[in-house]
Amino acid sequence: MPDFVDQVVLHIKAGDGGHGCASVHREKFKPLGGPDGGNGGRGGDVILEVDANTATLLDYHRRPHRRADNGKQGQGSNRDGANGADVVLPVPDGTVVKDAETGEILVDMIGAGTRYVIAEGGHGGLGNAALASAKRKAPGFALLGEPGDELDVMLEMKSVADVALVGFPSAGKSSLIAALSAARPKIADYPFTTLIPNLGVVTAGDTIFTVADVPGLIPGASEGKGLGHEFLRHVERCNTLVHVIDCATMEPGRDPISDYEAIEAELKAYGRLEDRPRLAVLNKADVPDARELAEIVRPMLEERGLRVFAISAATHEGLKELTYAMGEMVAAARKAAPVAEPTRLVIKPKQLGDTGFAVRRVNDNTFQVTGAKPERWIRQTDFTNDEAVGYLADRLERLGVEEELTKAGAKAGAEVIIGSMENGYIFDWQPTLNAEAVHQGPRGSDNRLG
Repeated sequence: MPDFVDQVVLHIKAGDGGHGCASVHREKFKPLGGPDGGNGGRGGDVILEVDANTATLLDYHRRPHRRADNGKQGQGSNRDGANGADVVLPVPDGTVVKDAETGEILVDMIGAGTRYVIAEGGHGGLGNAALASAKRKAPGFALLGEPGDELDVMLEMKSVADVALVGFPSAGKSSLIAALSAARPKIADYPFTTLIPNLGVVTAGDTIFTVADVPGLIPGASEGKGLGHEFLRHVERCNTLVHVIDCATMEPGRDPISDYEAIEAELKAYGRLEDRPRLAVLNKADVPDARELAEIVRPMLEERGLRVFAISAATHEGLKELTYAMGEMVAAARKAAPVAEPTRLVIKPKQLGDTGFAVRRVNDNTFQVTGAKPERWIRQTDFTNDEAVGYLADRLERLGVEEELTKAGAKAGAEVIIGSMENGYIFDWQPTLNAEAVHQGPRGSDNRLG
């Protein structure tokens, strides 16, 4: 099980709204007590919130399915159902939220305390007490609760650490982060011991920063070789790069300069990393041959504009100077970075004259109705209750759907689809269903529906 996760797919389900209750008040000596069915409770929302104490997405890797509570059903005696509890999911600052299917960025979570409702709970259905009117005094039906939003999102940390240690496998990156901080990564003498970043917190005077031990890179990493795309993605989210170069390697065809140039070539091929400040670390200086080699290659690297430090992660030689040099670079990068503004959620008002729905002619005898209101009303309707279906017809008529269908050329018996073409509700349109007169018959019935 990994100890650090910076990208995860989260399966989210908001709570469903509770159904309304169809009930008639019953009391001795009160034969006409009237409707007293309560409303259903609202389903719980799923909310993302930036938490300063959260540094990884590991918890969502272990439990990727998150669900809010459903609203409770309404009851008689005008008792409304309880609302479902919201689920608040803490995420690190700088988390990017994307649609898992399309990759579209939904929101960039910046600033502690920033909240975003990623899945909205369904509205509770109205009970028959709330549906009563002068024309329909004792409704024999109630509205159903709406289902809550359900979606898959990808959470991706935009910034992993301040400093990334990059280099070939077995260059000593894990040993270095263990020497610099309290991190205790797995260390072994074989390539790709590290497969996920190890994070450590380092203090250099007044500067406190995080260092990421990025898994080793090899030639071809920018093309995906050796999980290169995954590893370079971690590098992209760090502000400062430190080349860790193995001066004691015995592999044929490798030397410090060729290692540095190979890693730089992969970083350049990957792109988006040209502006990151860099320094070079010549590791394993405690080995006599490695120390001599470090003195030879130091001026070559300095000619390339790098600050160079010969260190030994094993004996801690040169670590103090390296720590303060990294602290200076981190402080400079933080000072130059623009101030991150908290995420602002923009609420756009509905356009004037917007009817809230649209009618489209699909073919000679088929029409499609789309819009938030008619589609929501469809979900709220109990189609086993004729009176509820008649109430839906009245709502659609008041909204103007009947008029627009007539303008579009719909005739009696035309096929009308409300919603999407794949999952919409299909009706045989009968204009006679919609008139101003009341068509209520016995409770739960409508004399327009034979």
